[in-house]
Amino acid sequence: MDKYINMAVDAAIDNVSGDKGGPFGAVVVKNGTVIGVGRNQVTTLNDPTAHAEVQAIREACQFLKSFQLDDCEIYTSCEPCPMCLGAIFWARPKAVYYACTKEDAAKVGFDDQFIYEQIALSPDQRSIPMKQIFPKHAELPFQAWTTSRNKINY
Repeated sequence: MDKYINMAVDAAIDNVSGDKGGPFGAVVVKNGTVIGVGRNQVTTLNDPTAHAEVQAIREACQFLKSFQLDDCEIYTSCEPCPMCLGAIFWARPKAVYYACTKEDAAKVGFDDQFIYEQIALSPDQRSIPMKQIFPKHAELPFQAWTTSRNKINY
């Protein structure tokens, strides 16, 4: 375990010292083999979803040719944010290990507490307006999915 958590922290350090992005790194491991490494690249890629965990999950899934991380572990330099938590739960690894906490991240300007608070609110009360619209064909994608013979459940 120490080897992989150290790799995640080292990836975060290298990312900052190389001016490539924020202080976050992540590693995906399956059966003792590293199959994905991610670094925070939000500012270098101009992509708000390019967090270390998401990048590592993407790389590992490409390696496995699967949308799930069965029997994998994720090691990350910091407790995952809400977006990364969502990605982790969808990827379904068997465990996640992290070094720093979300409180540690908040101390250096990466405070995601407001997101947790926004999630708890009803959509119409959030700071970014979210309103449901009712087009007549809104249910058609779900109907098509329900009857599809080619769907892969996930």
